[in-house]
Amino acid sequence: MNLFDKLVLPNGSVIPNRIGKAAMEENMADADQAPSEPLMRLYQAWADGGAGLLITGNVMVDGRAMTGPAGVVLEDASRLEQFRRWALVSRSKGAQAWLQINHPGRQMQANLGQPTWAPSAVPLELGNMSRLFNTPQAMTEAMIDEVIRRFARTANLAEAAGFTGVEIHAAHGYLLSQFLSPLTNRRTDSWGGPLASRARLLIEIVRAVRAVVSPAFAVAVKLNSADFQRGGFSADDAKEVVKLLNGLAVDLVEISGGSYEAPAMQGQARDGRTLAREAYFLEFARDIRAVARMPVMVTGGIRRRQVAEQVIDSGVDMVGMGTALAIDPQLPEHWRSGVESVPSLSPITWKNKPLASLANMAAVRHQMRKVSSGKAPNPRVSPLRALIEQQVSTSWRTRQYRKWIARHSMQGSRGTAPGLDTRSA
Repeated sequence: MNLFDKLVLPNGSVIPNRIGKAAMEENMADADQAPSEPLMRLYQAWADGGAGLLITGNVMVDGRAMTGPAGVVLEDASRLEQFRRWALVSRSKGAQAWLQINHPGRQMQANLGQPTWAPSAVPLELGNMSRLFNTPQAMTEAMIDEVIRRFARTANLAEAAGFTGVEIHAAHGYLLSQFLSPLTNRRTDSWGGPLASRARLLIEIVRAVRAVVSPAFAVAVKLNSADFQRGGFSADDAKEVVKLLNGLAVDLVEISGGSYEAPAMQGQARDGRTLAREAYFLEFARDIRAVARMPVMVTGGIRRRQVAEQVIDSGVDMVGMGTALAIDPQLPEHWRSGVESVPSLSPITWKNKPLASLANMAAVRHQMRKVSSGKAPNPRVSPLRALIEQQVSTSWRTRQYRKWIARHSMQGSRGTAPGLDTRSA
C-alpha cells in the first residue's frame, strides 16, 4: 500500500487516497451558527489540496451545547441549503466529506449561559482555569434519550445535505468520551460501572445513526486510545470498545487521545508519557488494528511524508492530519508531485499546560483564518498574539451566541422544541 492508494470502506464506498484531513475546530459559523462564507473558502482550499477525506470540525447536535460560541450547529432543516453548499465545496475535487458530530458534555464554558450536562457531576480540573467551566448536571434518562435522538437527527440531515458520512466524536473528553471514562462516569445505573455499560451510549448512538441513514453513507467513530490520566479510559479499554463496534456497521475508527485536562492530542499527557513526536498514537493504532474489523485511521502530529508512509506500511489504513493541513492545505498534492513540505508551528514551552494548549489551538485557528481569507498561512505567528486574537474574537462571538440562543429558545417556546424539528429534510 501507499499513501495514494484507494481505500474501499465496508459500506462499499471509496476514499480516493489514504490521507484524511482530521477535524479541527474552525470556529467559523455565521451569526445563525451555520456554515459561513469563510468556512466555504477554507474547505475549497482543502478540497483543492488533494486529501481523500475531509472531516469537518465539530458540528454540534444541540445548539445549547457548544464547544465554542462560533461553532456550527445542525439540529433542524432551517439552514440546510448552507450545509448543501458546504458539502458541494468539500466534495468538489472528489474527496469524501464527513461531518464530525459532537456534544461537549462538561467541556463547555460557563459564559455561554447554558446548563452543562455530563454522565456525573464531576467538574473539570484545570487549575485556575477551572472557574471557566460549570460543575455539570448528572444526566437523567430523558436527557440521555434526547442526546441519542439528536445525534441521529443530525446524521440524517448531514446525508440530506450531501455529505458522504459522519464521524461520531467519542474522544478528547467530550460527552461520549466522558461516558467511557471511569473518572467522569461514576454512575451506578445501566449507563455506568463496567466498560460495556459505560460504552452503552456510544453503541446506542451508532445504532440510532445507522438506522436513519442509507447503507452507502459512512458512519465512523473517533475514539481515544487513552485518556492519559491515571485511572481513566485505557488502551485496553479502547480495544474492548472497538470489539463492541465490530458488531455494528461502522466504516472507520479514528484513533486519537486526551482531553482538556490532558491534551495528549497536542503532545502533553498527565501521566508523564512522552508523546511529543509525530504519529504519537501509532503504537495504539497498531494494537487497535489487530482487533478491528473496520479500517483504522491514526491522527496526531504527522507532518512528514516519511512518517505518513510508515503509518501506512505498518498496516494502519489511513493517516489523519490536522495542523499540517492548516499550515499547508496543498500538502497532499505537494507530496504527490514530489515536493517536500514539512509544515510546523513555533513550539510552545509555557509551564501552564492548559494555557499552552489554548495557545496551540489559537495558533492553528490563526492559520485557518488566513487561508479562509485567501492569505498565506503564518506558521511563525506568536502564540501569545494568536491567543489574544482568539480571546477577543471569542468574547465578541460569545455575546453574539447568547443573542442567538435567546431567539432560538423563544422560537422553541412557541411550538416545536429547538433542535427536534420534525419537518422533512
